[in-house]
Amino acid sequence: MADATTTDATTTPNTGNRTTDTPLLSVQHLRKSYGDHEVLTDVSFDVPQGKVVVLLGPSGSGKSTLIRCLNGLETIQSGSIVFDGTNIGQASEKQWRSLRSTIGMVFQSYDLFPNLTVADNIRLGPVKVQKRAKDEVEQQMDTLLKDVQLSDYKNAYPRELSGGQKQRIAIVRALAMNPKLMLFDEVTASLDPEMVREVLELMLRLAKRHMTMIVVTHELEFAKRVADTVLFLENGVILERGSAKDFFTNPKTDRARRFLDSMSPVSAE
Repeated sequence: MADATTTDATTTPNTGNRTTDTPLLSVQHLRKSYGDHEVLTDVSFDVPQGKVVVLLGPSGSGKSTLIRCLNGLETIQSGSIVFDGTNIGQASEKQWRSLRSTIGMVFQSYDLFPNLTVADNIRLGPVKVQKRAKDEVEQQMDTLLKDVQLSDYKNAYPRELSGGQKQRIAIVRALAMNPKLMLFDEVTASLDPEMVREVLELMLRLAKRHMTMIVVTHELEFAKRVADTVLFLENGVILERGSAKDFFTNPKTDRARRFLDSMSPVSAE
């Protein structure tokens, strides 16, 4: 974990246009359809500054679609997405390009540029998009790479990295933009089991530093540790919401109980 002098780029509260008692992100009555098929139905939730919301649910429940709506990768039919005091639900593509510098997103597929070194992948957004000084970006990059124990791979190409290393670099690349909100969409789904832990430990460190995060995951033990709030979705509807403790020890709906049972280890009997 980085020391206190190196974490302000990812943890310093910035309330922007908000008052301090309003959430960083507020989603209200969001609906998303593909043609006649409605995949998200009247979804509403808030994400306070510095908190972690975990989205759980079976495959096809709308989790990934929802998180993509929050980064402008999917358009919505109705509802509002208020981020840092501004309604961005109907933002233009040009506006989203600017917003994505403050809403970081990491996918399961890494999406690193294969023809660029690790350093060039990380530098690209801060220097080209945010127009920040190269020296400042270089210093932050070195700090972040040290934090994830990948300083020795600064000049390596993605093909020279393991899956877990690629995913940590993808997270570093997003953090180098100094986002106010981080979105994670099943970032360990394509990793070998022994590589999952190093990525989840990094995300846990971010949570301890009060990075505001929304996380889609099937890693239930990780969800128990990281979540301030769990939203359980099925068929595009939030069936249940509550603290991690309440959801995992006393789910309120039969569907959530069946989901948790289905994710339990297979009995030897």
